[in-house]
Amino acid sequence: MISINIKDTRINLIISGLLLFIMISLSCSKEPIIQDDPYKGGMQPLGVKFTGDEPTPNAGSPGDEVTFKISGLENYDNKFEFLINETKTDILSFTDSTITVKVPQNASTGGTTLLLNGQSFFGPKFTIQGKVSIDPSFKAVNGTNGAISDITSTSSGYILVGAFTNFESQAPAIPVNRIVSISNDGVFQTSLSSRLGADGSIQSINKLSSGKYMVSGSFGSYNRISGINCITRLNVDGSLDSTQVEVINSDPERPNFGFDTVAAFNGGVVGRPPFSIVKSFVKDNKTIILGNFLFYLSYYYPRSTRENKIVDVTRMAQLARLKENGELDSTYNFDPSTKGGYAGGNGPINDAFMQEDGKVVAVGAFSTFHGLQANNIVRLNDDGTVDKTYATGSGADGPITSVNYNSTTGRVLVAGNFKTFNGRSCSGVAMLNKDGSVDDVFKFGQLVGGVPNYAAQLNNGKVLVSGDFNTYAGIIRQGFMILDQNGSLAQGYNNTGAFQGRIVKMVQTTSALGYPAVLLVGDFTKFDNRKVGNIVRVEIKP
Repeated sequence: MISINIKDTRINLIISGLLLFIMISLSCSKEPIIQDDPYKGGMQPLGVKFTGDEPTPNAGSPGDEVTFKISGLENYDNKFEFLINETKTDILSFTDSTITVKVPQNASTGGTTLLLNGQSFFGPKFTIQGKVSIDPSFKAVNGTNGAISDITSTSSGYILVGAFTNFESQAPAIPVNRIVSISNDGVFQTSLSSRLGADGSIQSINKLSSGKYMVSGSFGSYNRISGINCITRLNVDGSLDSTQVEVINSDPERPNFGFDTVAAFNGGVVGRPPFSIVKSFVKDNKTIILGNFLFYLSYYYPRSTRENKIVDVTRMAQLARLKENGELDSTYNFDPSTKGGYAGGNGPINDAFMQEDGKVVAVGAFSTFHGLQANNIVRLNDDGTVDKTYATGSGADGPITSVNYNSTTGRVLVAGNFKTFNGRSCSGVAMLNKDGSVDDVFKFGQLVGGVPNYAAQLNNGKVLVSGDFNTYAGIIRQGFMILDQNGSLAQGYNNTGAFQGRIVKMVQTTSALGYPAVLLVGDFTKFDNRKVGNIVRVEIKP
């Protein structure tokens, strides 16, 4: 055996070189690994490109000729298609740098696309001119940071309520927690003294004859005054209508503990979370409440302390009527034998409206109401019992999301995820007469890509529909459309582009130029391809 003491630097270098040579030789002796080309089978470049310039003109009406700047078409001899917002156009001519097309009759505002050999080339947006457009004079641009659930008119504008905590992305001196006042043109107003407002969503607001307001929803305090159970009354300026009551003093050394400041309206509801009042209506100074709750409650202050309140509870599932002071009205939806309310629905209530005579129509996802068959829609008499004369027959075969009544036309529009109404085929929207029977004139067409979530009739008879659908009767309508009274798309009224979200309420008004308009509020982020914040005023020219 020969031992070598490798201390010499030169020997170290020689051995290191030999080791490196051996490693390289071994690696080079292996078979090379050849991988597949990751781009093999991809589309060949076609040399077609939009230049980025705006078309000429940059807006037009159906039948107009429009020229787009695009290069590379001269080699393909009309072997391509040109679309405006997914609607095929007639190609009139093309050169090595342009293409001229005719705007199709059913086109709507949106992006342009050239289809060639299975490839899509996306071009600039093209605006379709028509009778419907966003009113640029309405100042609310960013809107709210949460859904708007209801709106009521005031002498100087509107009060909005909902789930928002900001309006127009600003931090005003007066907070806007779930309630805000705006002018007719959408400008924030400081007239409300709501201060910290509600700690949860306000879903309904009603103006009283006194000028005060009833608000309801899913909140437990207002301006830090607790003990509120989904409903309370506000003063004209939006502050809580409160009062001081005498309670048991749990600390005699502090005389002021014998009094407590509470909401003047002493009544509310509770239930299995998440419980809420979906809708409320005021008639003859009494408030009808509908929602997804199980019990009515009120406080008995003479036996309460500041810290602990004695509560009177009555079982009242989904429906109750409250007196002006909040006390339960036992003449409405009340069974003396059980000393509580009737059964209510076997599923949630989603929406409701009150007729002029005080009867209430409620819709939702239920098949019975008060133990009687009522497929997702029911009308209630003035005493809270089911109106058996309401001629809805078998009702809807799926949940109804919204219901709206137009007192001018006497028609009711229901929208939701159903296919038939009283056995008649429809794709989620039905028009009813005042007695609940189906209007035979209105025939809703086939939707593709989603379902409608809102429908309401304008005073002129036209019908406004929103949802998450993509086409109606084979025509591109991305979430929003206006129909004639027979259910067909209203000519000239469907030029707007994509809508995203859900409309909750519509107020018919006028634009700054005096044209008919609608103020739309709800839970939506886009209208006519433009970013909006749950509120927009839309001009609808005659």
